[in-house]
Amino acid sequence: MDPARNNRPEGNGHDATGIVAQDGAAANAIIVKELRKRFGRQVVLAGVNLDVPAGSITCIVGPSGGGKTVLLKHLNLLMRPDSGNIVIDEVEVTGLSNRGLNAVREKLGMLFQAGALFDSMSIFDNVAFPLVEKTDLGEHEIAARVRETLKSVGLDGVEDKYPSELSGGMQKRAALARALVHRPKILMLDEPTTGLDPARTGAIHRLIRATQQKDRLTVVMVSHDVPAVFEICDRVAFIHQGKMRLYGSPQEVTSAHDEIFDRFLAGKAAGDGAELDGN
Repeated sequence: MDPARNNRPEGNGHDATGIVAQDGAAANAIIVKELRKRFGRQVVLAGVNLDVPAGSITCIVGPSGGGKTVLLKHLNLLMRPDSGNIVIDEVEVTGLSNRGLNAVREKLGMLFQAGALFDSMSIFDNVAFPLVEKTDLGEHEIAARVRETLKSVGLDGVEDKYPSELSGGMQKRAALARALVHRPKILMLDEPTTGLDPARTGAIHRLIRATQQKDRLTVVMVSHDVPAVFEICDRVAFIHQGKMRLYGSPQEVTSAHDEIFDRFLAGKAAGDGAELDGN
């Protein structure tokens, strides 16, 4: 598969728009072709194409309302597209039954924007929840897996605490542990550093990179922490008005001299939210 052909974004026609890495060496863990989704009259995804190399971190960025979170919800199988194709770990998922989707979901780990920890459950029980609900592991094996995973994210010793007793950064780590505890092949993160200060944001970014490298994960992450998140990304996908405008390495994307991306980046640096109309 030619990544330059299948990932070419719909841009402004300039030579610098539509950057795609040309190495093509890694197999793709996820392939998205011409993905479309609308809600009523509102078109949210307007023919998105994306290849996610296996064993990489791909960061989806863009202005609010551009379609990045809706795209992630399609990749983690929470939504079905109106048209288009999604291949995950060599399985075409858009036409699968619920049973088939569940088999693919077993390969995925998900960290939601708010963390989604259960307030009434201890950290141990929160992290153990996917194993209790979806596996046949015994009590002792579950306990060992939970403690091992918590330790891997720097939270050993907090098993008996409740989410309200942890700082925001520690809650994010606990949510990450829950996403990792069943040992997924692909990890999806929706704004994993929302609400954290720059120091804790940097710590979470470094943890994500270290975890990805240690476990050889494929990571897809929606992030608003631009350009800080580029330090850990292998690929950056810039979505604007429901289309994949730029895709490539952080260096390729930031040096593309694309007017809309440059305005987005400048807006993020100024802290104004970077709401773009594309005009």
